[in-house]
Amino acid sequence: MSRAIGKSGAVRAVGAMSGTSLDGVDVAEITTDGTTIFGFGRSAYHPYSDAEQATLRAGLAKWAGPEVEAAATVTDTAHIAALAEFSDAEVIGFHGQTLAHAPRQQGTLQVGDGAKLAAQLGVPVVWDFRTDDVAMGGEGAPLAPFFHFACAKHIRANQPLCILNLGGVGNLTYIDPQFDSAEQPGALLAFDTGPANAPINDLMMARLGQGLDRDGAVARSGQVETGALELFLAEPYFAKIPPKSLDRNDFSEMIALVSELSNADAAATLTAMCAAAVVQGMEHCPKAPTTLLVTGGGRHNPVLMEMLRVALDVPVQPIEDVGLNGDMLEAQAFAYLAVRVARGLPTSCPGTTGVSACVGGGVVSVPG
Repeated sequence: MSRAIGKSGAVRAVGAMSGTSLDGVDVAEITTDGTTIFGFGRSAYHPYSDAEQATLRAGLAKWAGPEVEAAATVTDTAHIAALAEFSDAEVIGFHGQTLAHAPRQQGTLQVGDGAKLAAQLGVPVVWDFRTDDVAMGGEGAPLAPFFHFACAKHIRANQPLCILNLGGVGNLTYIDPQFDSAEQPGALLAFDTGPANAPINDLMMARLGQGLDRDGAVARSGQVETGALELFLAEPYFAKIPPKSLDRNDFSEMIALVSELSNADAAATLTAMCAAAVVQGMEHCPKAPTTLLVTGGGRHNPVLMEMLRVALDVPVQPIEDVGLNGDMLEAQAFAYLAVRVARGLPTSCPGTTGVSACVGGGVVSVPG
C-alpha cells in the first residue's frame, strides 16, 4: 500500500461517510500528505431511499443477524454508487455504517466491506478505523479530531478553538493550534457531548413521517418542558470526565421523557436537550476557546444554533465562516485519515479516544 501512494508527498484522497442520522452518504476529496491539507476537491451526496433508511434503522443496536447483513448490503451498494464518479482517487477512506457502539462491552460495529469496495472500484480502500483503538482501551470515537487539528492549521488559527459536530450524536473537539502536532499531549481533547439530531429525527419520523425538523420550524412553535430537561441533565454521562463516547441509542429514553408532549413542545425540548448537552461539554475545555465552529446537519437548525448562542459565552459560528464545508467535513476527515493509516501515522491518541497510546487503526484493502 505504501508503494501505491508513496511514503511522502501529496495524495488525492477521497473519503465516504454515512453518519448516525442515516440520511445518506457524503463523499469528499482532499489533497494531503497525511499531515498538511493542501486543498479540497469535489464532493457529492448520495441520499438513502426510504427503503434503504428503513433497512439501516432495522439494524441499529444489533451486533449480528439478518438485519445486520441487510444493512451491510445497503451500505456497500450505496457507497459503491456514491464513489463511482471519483475514479481518479489514489486512496479511499471508507467509514462504513455504525450500527452499534459499546466499546467497554461488545466493542464497536461499522458494517461495510472495504475489500469489496476496493475490488469494485479499482482503488485502495482504508476501512475498519475503530477496532484497533478499542482493542487498546480506547473509545473508538470520535475519530475526526486529528483532521480537525489539521483544519485549525489550515485556517491559520493561533488560539484555542472548538469544533462541534452536530450529527446524530454531538461531538466536540478542543484544539490548541499552538502545538506542532495532534499527537502532542494537550493539543486535543475530544468526546461525544450527547445526543444531537438523532432523537429529533426519530421523533419527527415517528409522529409526522418526516426525516427531520427542517429549519427547526416545529421546535420554534413549541415550549421547552423544563422538568424533562432537568431529568435529562441528571444523567451521569454529563459529569463523566472525557474522553467518552456514545451509541446513537444510548439516550433513547429521551423520547419517553417527551412522549406526553405535543409535537411542537416535544421537538423544542429535544432540541434544548441537545444544546444543554453541548453547554455541559464545554465546561471540560482546558482553556476558554476563542470560538465554537459548528459542523454537521445541526448547524442548519436556527433554533438549535440560537440556543447555543444564548447559553454560551463564546462566539458560535457555522464552520463556513472560516471557509470550511460543514456538510462534508466528516467525509473529508476519513479521506485524511486514510492517508495517515496508509503511511503508518496515528489516527487517535489518549486525548481523543482515551486509548492507552497513540494508535493508527484501519485495514488497507487493495484491488485484485
